Amino acid sequence: MSLAINLTVVQIQDLSLYYAEKAAFQNINLAIPKHSITALIGPSGCGKTSFLNCLNRLIELTPKTKITGQILLESKDIQTMNVVDLRRRVGMLFQKPNPFPLSIIKNLEFPLREHGIKQRDRLDQIIEESLRQVGLWEEVKDRLKTPALSLSGGQQQRLCLARAIALQPEILLMDEPCSALDPISSEIVEDLIIRLRNHYTLIIVTHNLAQAHRIADQVALFWVQNGAGSLIESGTTAQVFERPQHPLTQAYINGRKG
Repeated sequence: MSLAINLTVVQIQDLSLYYAEKAAFQNINLAIPKHSITALIGPSGCGKTSFLNCLNRLIELTPKTKITGQILLESKDIQTMNVVDLRRRVGMLFQKPNPFPLSIIKNLEFPLREHGIKQRDRLDQIIEESLRQVGLWEEVKDRLKTPALSLSGGQQQRLCLARAIALQPEILLMDEPCSALDPISSEIVEDLIIRLRNHYTLIIVTHNLAQAHRIADQVALFWVQNGAGSLIESGTTAQVFERPQHPLTQAYINGRKG
């Protein structure tokens, strides 16, 4: 794929993260284009998920963390933003589906009510639109009051995505969103991610190189160097997979490293 829009929506500048005194990653510089899919790849333990959790300040829930550098969302430092507002603008989908132990409809109602949307007709409209956007409406419209945990794994993941979309974020963070799914469900979610790119900026951690090649516009390779995660190379998917500049990238893409 090629980047349809080059406008940068997130700019990461000299970002480092420390757990107590140990560096998780250091000196990350990366621009995230608007309405694109950026895949973060690299072996386990190189800081990809920690980096992702910094982008909506979820990392602050982990004790004894320290961040240096800046993350700019549309030129505004996210550290100066209200964290509730930030997490509404920057949604998150986790590796394993995590629906609330409530009905399908209450999974979507709950965050909407928390953000001040309480009118029944408005709630119903947003819920239907969100479920339609993830291709789930026709599957669940007649059983909205049944437990969300009764859904299949793939349906649960799409429900969690609908829950994030309901708040109308600008950015969606996804931490290996297909790794806990069967191949058919994974394909459905992949197709959905590609469609969502027209409306959102997506940043995805994946260990599946074939998946990154299929869906991403931009790829960033993380690696451990000197005991901390580093950004080795980033660029368009075609550039990173077909014309890698760094020997580590070439070795990883070709299966000789990682």
